[in-house]
Amino acid sequence: MSDIAFWKKKELHEMTREEWESLCDGCAKCCLHKLEDEDTGEVYYTDVYCQYLDHHNCSCGDYKNRTTLVPTCITLTPKNVFEHDWLPQTCAYKLLAEGKGLYDWHPLVSGNPESVHESSMSLRHRGISEEHVDPDDMEEHVIHWVV
Repeated sequence: MSDIAFWKKKELHEMTREEWESLCDGCAKCCLHKLEDEDTGEVYYTDVYCQYLDHHNCSCGDYKNRTTLVPTCITLTPKNVFEHDWLPQTCAYKLLAEGKGLYDWHPLVSGNPESVHESSMSLRHRGISEEHVDPDDMEEHVIHWVV
């Protein structure tokens, strides 16, 4: 049996569904609402997260039905990961697609599912649910702490 981690020896398209899903570090940054500048195309993160986000666990409260509940919710695949330039710089999918390694705080590296939260890389204790924000006030919620 090989001691080399699967994400170091497999291409994204070679991973099993379980391996692919395990790449998610649980930061929930992808669940934040984003604004795009119409002139420049630049994407700005807000501190407003999807109403279905379980804020403490940083996971979707209804993952199986997320794209039905929120039609704009994106399902990342090895084929489309390159199309989403709004993914945070710390996203494991983006890092591996770019040929980079995972951060030490990633649960697959640390062996600790809490490491993403302990390193302050997740949304735990940050942000506000979209249920409490007027959509017209979204610009007031632009943040700069997502990398």
